[in-house]
Amino acid sequence: MAIRGIPSARGMSVEEFKEWLKQFDVDGDGRISRGELREAIRRRGGWFTTLKAGRAVRHADRDNSGYVDDAEIENLVAFAQKDLGMKISAW
Repeated sequence: MAIRGIPSARGMSVEEFKEWLKQFDVDGDGRISRGELREAIRRRGGWFTTLKAGRAVRHADRDNSGYVDDAEIENLVAFAQKDLGMKISAW
């Protein structure tokens, strides 16, 4: 299931994905919340519900903190590739 409004042919590297997400870390704590992730996707032109953002964070959040931190970003990349149709490469 791709994100409506985001062309899946346009890819980015994992590092670009991380840098892109950092600009939406509103409180500067180094972690991505459900709301911050939803805003990031919406700013990219996609429609991303709060429910879907919550599912993405739950998938990536291995320590159950409610946030995605640097150690969990690979889990979010996997979710974005599989469930959102985003193209994210290792380089």
